[in-house]
Amino acid sequence: MAAHLNVFLPVLLVFLAISSGPKLSESARTFTIINNCKETVWPAVTPGESFNGGGFMLKPGQSIIFTAPVSWSGRIWGRTGCNFDNKNGNTSCQTGDCGGTLKCGASGKTPATLAEFTLAALDFYDVSLVDGFNLPMVVTPLNGTGNCSVSGCDGDLRSSCPSVLSVKANGKTVGCRSACDVFNTDEYCCRGVFGNPVTCKPTYYSKMFKGACPTAYSYAYDDPTSIFTCTGTDYVVAFCSSRKQPVCTYHNHKLVCSTNGSKGLNSMRWTVMLALMVMINLWIIF
Repeated sequence: MAAHLNVFLPVLLVFLAISSGPKLSESARTFTIINNCKETVWPAVTPGESFNGGGFMLKPGQSIIFTAPVSWSGRIWGRTGCNFDNKNGNTSCQTGDCGGTLKCGASGKTPATLAEFTLAALDFYDVSLVDGFNLPMVVTPLNGTGNCSVSGCDGDLRSSCPSVLSVKANGKTVGCRSACDVFNTDEYCCRGVFGNPVTCKPTYYSKMFKGACPTAYSYAYDDPTSIFTCTGTDYVVAFCSSRKQPVCTYHNHKLVCSTNGSKGLNSMRWTVMLALMVMINLWIIF
């Protein structure tokens, strides 16, 4: 353990130096975006002015931190199988593509798991599968007050996706389309006579999505168990994470960590590891 502390001592000193700086304005929210997948993910954000222009790359295990104003309202999703080889003019992603550009200025191609946010005095947030599924994604609010529940889909629908909804690349299922996207009927898309919560009911396919992801939107009027609120919170958006997995964020120059679903010494070790990972990312950024 002493050897590990010696390795991280310079990072800890940098962190302590940074933590003495001025406080972040309460009119902003900190977003920590983490890739816990075994593959590279290219997160996309719209509007993306506060998020590196709307797109960036995260290799497995990497994370990045952004600050968004309380007035921001937008969505975050992950893209997979991307190739931004501008030399040959071949720029596209297998899922979540936004016109072949790294920095997205518009919504991505379905199917894509979406995290949606409206930041205000009372924030609203959710994870939606209404546009289909391409990656497990969990949103964890930290340092806030109110309901502040963990939202998301930590099941991987790609492995159980019905063939009629499946999107394949190189023989492998890379996404699971929504029934609305595939069949384009009023019943599946909650439009026309089905355009209200009384007539638009869960279908066979939306129930399958809901069974795998109970705290994510499975169809348009799936509000009671899918949309959450929190006041004055920061957010951790993690790809390929469990909703019970501890996470850390960086708030007002201080680390804030959750310990969801873990107990005792293992939880402590995991939280310390996460804190050191966040500090390493901050050290690189600064």
